[in-house]
Amino acid sequence: MRLSEVVVTGLTGASKMREMPTPVSVVSLREMQSTVSTNIIDLVARQPGVSQITTGGGISKPVIRGLGYNRVAVVSDGIRQEGQQWGDEHGIEIDAQAVGSVEIQKGPASLMYGSDAMAGVIIFHPQPIMPLGQMRAEASTEYHTNNGLFDYSVNFGGNKSGFVWDARWSQKMAHAYKNRRDGYVPGSQFQEQAARTMIGLNRKWGFSHLILGYYHLSPGIIEGERDEVTGELESACSDRKTYGHTLPFQHVYHYKAVVDNSIYLGNGTLKALVGYQQNRRQEYEESRDEYGLYFQLHTLNYDVRYLFSTADNWKFAFGIGGMYQRSLNKGDEYLIPAYYLTDMGVYATASKRYGRWNLTGGLRADRRQLHSEELIDDGEERFTAFNRHFDGFSGSIGAVFNVTDQFNLRANVSRGFRAPNMSELGANGVHEGTIRYEVGNNNLKAENSWQFDIVADYSSSFLSAQLALFANRIDNYIYTRRTDEVFDDEHTTYRYDAGDARLMGFELSVDMHPVHCLHFNNTFSLVDAVQLHQPKESKYLPFTPAPRWTSEVKYELLHDGRVLNNAYLGLNIECYLKQNHYYMQDQTETATPSYTLLNASAGTDIMHKGKRRASLYLTVNNIFDRAYQNHLSRLKYTDINNRTQEMGIYNMGRNIVLKLVVPVVW
Repeated sequence: MRLSEVVVTGLTGASKMREMPTPVSVVSLREMQSTVSTNIIDLVARQPGVSQITTGGGISKPVIRGLGYNRVAVVSDGIRQEGQQWGDEHGIEIDAQAVGSVEIQKGPASLMYGSDAMAGVIIFHPQPIMPLGQMRAEASTEYHTNNGLFDYSVNFGGNKSGFVWDARWSQKMAHAYKNRRDGYVPGSQFQEQAARTMIGLNRKWGFSHLILGYYHLSPGIIEGERDEVTGELESACSDRKTYGHTLPFQHVYHYKAVVDNSIYLGNGTLKALVGYQQNRRQEYEESRDEYGLYFQLHTLNYDVRYLFSTADNWKFAFGIGGMYQRSLNKGDEYLIPAYYLTDMGVYATASKRYGRWNLTGGLRADRRQLHSEELIDDGEERFTAFNRHFDGFSGSIGAVFNVTDQFNLRANVSRGFRAPNMSELGANGVHEGTIRYEVGNNNLKAENSWQFDIVADYSSSFLSAQLALFANRIDNYIYTRRTDEVFDDEHTTYRYDAGDARLMGFELSVDMHPVHCLHFNNTFSLVDAVQLHQPKESKYLPFTPAPRWTSEVKYELLHDGRVLNNAYLGLNIECYLKQNHYYMQDQTETATPSYTLLNASAGTDIMHKGKRRASLYLTVNNIFDRAYQNHLSRLKYTDINNRTQEMGIYNMGRNIVLKLVVPVVW
């Protein structure tokens, strides 16, 4: 796809990708349908510069250019997704089936989204509203052989006289996954249910939409305990392929209500968006009926902005946005204190088209106020009440020079801001999902970053290529480190600390199609992340992705066939180089050897009377059943196998996936 044809979410509204001064990746619906994944982040983590911190197959957290957790903002249905994303084993509560496309903006996006967008933002766009007078129904299903994953999704939407609606129900279940070293991994099974409804009006004056969402994930908790003699993973259930809950496990509920309004006003558009989210996270450790930890998080988001353009190619946006948040502890075990916070930011952005130049920039000011509540547990002070406030200023200025219609040069300088989350400030307890005891530090300061981006890209009918270079300096970078302190005899202690960091690297993408039916795509991503002024043992930042090279050959077999259409065969290689830049102090991390995975895919549309009646996809991941550990897998640090003397649990082995999509449009 030509860069100039892709429309993305820019600083001043919808923009063509060629006008953006920073690199942006877009994952289309067609690409998502043909990609194997067990969750929504697993789906996008194959993009250059994007990785994932995983806990088995059900839980993934996005990482952009070596930065994750609260440094990546996730946007769904127009609002920031807020679901206790500070936790290692807390995934993203979004139904992959309800997503129409994914937009990944790399680099500080604090201008539009405030604190927590220091690394970038991942925007999940819903499927487009049907054209006037049309209705659509769709059903899809897939099956994975490795973990028995089965899912289905049904959808019905339409547009009659400007009254628009869209309704979807999805369900997914998987038993424990397996690999050559560990066999089946107890606790890696999960169940997922999701519903989404949108109703609204589209008129000449604009639109008004109401969106309601429900998401329920029930993942097991992988503890990794092994038999001391045989080295086999221990399980509370004799059936390693059960789809049911085995102790310990979680229930995660996420409820959402969003009112999205867009009104044409004067020469511009007034956008007003208000959303309410409630996230419930319960951990069951000793009993199926009684939870231990229970977090309940209430979030009210708001964003009001006015966008307009002038006759001399200026575009402007002015806005105010923020949130109110209330977190409660409703269980009898505790990790972080109950708290409430208020967040508010004001911003202004502008862009100007001048010949072959496109200039963009903006400023934003944020204030976050946070209050932690005291807790006395068994006569002892577990949490101390404290108040903190953080002020942040963000800015960005960039330029794009269209050297030719095919060749572009881009440069951008941006400043990001992130306030510490409550886990970093006030944690004091056993974090069962991470198998460790965590201690916060309420003296932490806000993180501030300066990032520089230089990008060159070329796009023609037979070649598309992009080279993106970046350098990022972060003051007060917050991280966890292992200590010798003992708060609990069964868990290692980790404390939050801070220092100055520097990250730099690049992404290279080359997509060649010398003939119409053949595509040869290669990507390479590298990030070097270090703490400044530190000895070798603590020099490198934890959870830094290994350098990654991917290569795919795709041959299109058939176009415009009467029965089969858009048929293709593909072969894909994923090569992860050795990661020996790791945080080694107190054995917090270990090196990870290199490994290569070979995957194959095939797909086709099934036609009848000139219309697409179904799409069928077949994929084989890890064809040779390679046993490997990804450097960002948290299961890498579970118990040692006494039989093999290897630490941790390995990733999923060979997996064959069959997917069917059946659309009906009338």
